[in-house]
Amino acid sequence: MSINKIKVFTGNSHPSLSQEICDYLNMPLGRAQVKKFSDGETFVEIGENVRGADVFVIQPTCPPVNDNLMELLIMIDALRRASARRITAVVPYYGYARQDRKAAPRVPISAKLVADIITTAGARRLLAMDLHAGQIQGFFSIPVDHLFAAPVLLKHLQEFPRDEVVMVSPDAGGVERTRAFAKRLGTGLAIIDKRREKANESQVMHIIGDVENKIAILLDDMVDTAGTLCNAAKALKEHGAKEIHACATHPVLSGPAVERIKNSVLKSLMVTNTIPLGDKAKELGDKVKVFTVAPLLGEAISRIHDDDSVSSLFV
Repeated sequence: MSINKIKVFTGNSHPSLSQEICDYLNMPLGRAQVKKFSDGETFVEIGENVRGADVFVIQPTCPPVNDNLMELLIMIDALRRASARRITAVVPYYGYARQDRKAAPRVPISAKLVADIITTAGARRLLAMDLHAGQIQGFFSIPVDHLFAAPVLLKHLQEFPRDEVVMVSPDAGGVERTRAFAKRLGTGLAIIDKRREKANESQVMHIIGDVENKIAILLDDMVDTAGTLCNAAKALKEHGAKEIHACATHPVLSGPAVERIKNSVLKSLMVTNTIPLGDKAKELGDKVKVFTVAPLLGEAISRIHDDDSVSSLFV
């Protein structure tokens, strides 16, 4: 890898993950000043020469979503105007991904809008992880490298006794993902049928599959308000599961999520560091386990820069 032609920058969204990635790449994090004017507008100044460089901007669009998204866009614009050869937006957590279709009259498709503005700002490639909906890749008119946290999570799930484990999808939409995990681990599969009455609220209906006297591991791409997760865990307990864990890539943990998880029957919540947990990790204590995706993202960045295969990471 030609270090003198690759540069990695970050905004204020997740600097610790960016530093981990740079440590993996054995290179310094690029110098950039990203702050706010007194009225709240974002100010960016790139602190080094990027002319002709292959530049990667690491910025998950986690809460505060709009601030972090604007930082990403303005950094991309600054780098484009500074004559960077190619700019790749590295977005471990892609915000607005849940609004990926017209689910009701007169609503936006925000995932497509965000894709358009990232491209318009000057990004020539996107690197994301566990998109909420796979079709979001098609919303971009630039190449998209879609990574999966599965290799990181599976490594730790293998520590459970496989003959006692059943992988559980908390809804019908996650069945394909959960089936893939169950196949790799050689475990059983269960599905929770739920009815969602309104946004951020869910009601568990019944469970398809055998969970009695099993270690049930709920699998999802993100945990937002944790309503679905905690209701699912309660239903699994009522159906005889002896131990319940949860596993997700993106720990959004907004609103009452932390309190719900603390008071739930979940024994543990396994997540990655695509989103910084901050004080939430302290509040959850031993109940949360965080695994790093920095080596995976770092290896993908290295391969993109060297024009090598990224998909081979998951073969």
